[in-house]
Amino acid sequence: MYGREQRVLLRHYLERGLSKAEVARELGVSRRTVYHWIESGQLDRELDDAPVRYAPRPPVARKIEPFRSIIGARLSEFPRLTAARLFAEIRAAGYEGGYTQVKEYVREVRPAPPPDPVVRFETPPGQQAQVDFAEFRLPWGKRYALVVVLAYSRLLWLQFYAHQTMAVLMRGLEEAFAFFGGVPAEALFDQMKAVIIDDGRPTGGRLLENAEFVRFAAHCGFRIRACRPYRAKTKGKVERPIGYVRQSFFYGRSFLNDADLNAQALSWTAQTANVRIHRTTAEAPRVRFERDERVLLRPLPLRPYRSLVLAATPTLPAPPQYPALLTVERRPLAWYDRLAGVGR
Repeated sequence: MYGREQRVLLRHYLERGLSKAEVARELGVSRRTVYHWIESGQLDRELDDAPVRYAPRPPVARKIEPFRSIIGARLSEFPRLTAARLFAEIRAAGYEGGYTQVKEYVREVRPAPPPDPVVRFETPPGQQAQVDFAEFRLPWGKRYALVVVLAYSRLLWLQFYAHQTMAVLMRGLEEAFAFFGGVPAEALFDQMKAVIIDDGRPTGGRLLENAEFVRFAAHCGFRIRACRPYRAKTKGKVERPIGYVRQSFFYGRSFLNDADLNAQALSWTAQTANVRIHRTTAEAPRVRFERDERVLLRPLPLRPYRSLVLAATPTLPAPPQYPALLTVERRPLAWYDRLAGVGR
């Protein structure tokens, strides 16, 4: 019994005028088989109406197969690891396939979170940087990540500090501006979280009302702006990167000490955060920054900021004043003999 496809092809080739030998070559059979089909009446049979059924294709071995156990083990320990992180890890283990296989497999075993329905408020290039602290716990204690994001390009700067103080904030902003190569027109802060402690004492109210920070902003050339009215639209550009830092950088990674923590942070921002395709802008932050934003930043100040309060050296008490002591002049005895007229 020959299938429907063979009968259709046989009739088609013969109607085109092909010889029996040509038909045999086209169908990949011998001429004897072609003669048998014709003699046995295969051409005279009516074509049935049953649908054509194909046998399942044999499974093809994928390059990701040997690494599924590694991915499964990592996801069981750290369920929120990104596909990009897992791709980098299994490549180091010898994986030679593409990122798409990893992304599809991770999507199968871990459903993607629902999309954020909030439409972010966009700002023009060079206009705004958004600033916030985030707390992280390490084996040797708490550390505070200072995250600065340029609102237009989403270029990100990140460093960790042992304290969340006014001095740390100003030093970190100077380092961030140096990294950007310029100063944005304004910096956006969450006023409700801005009471920063310095040496165990409040700095004197909210950050936007602090005279020291106002002087610092004037020195650098940016305007301080509170996060209002709607934080999801105005401050989302930095709050979402904090979650991104936790998931893509901090989560599931080991650090030796503070120096290693900050070195890895700088490497991650350069090699991952600032070169990835951003979901909102559909461009890499570094590309968007270099093309549109760098030239619109204000110039860096000519010298570092010197605080009038935080960096002041305490005045030491003056040494006590003692009355001058009497001095006795030492002279030889012969001098006194001459004075008395002895030995003349």
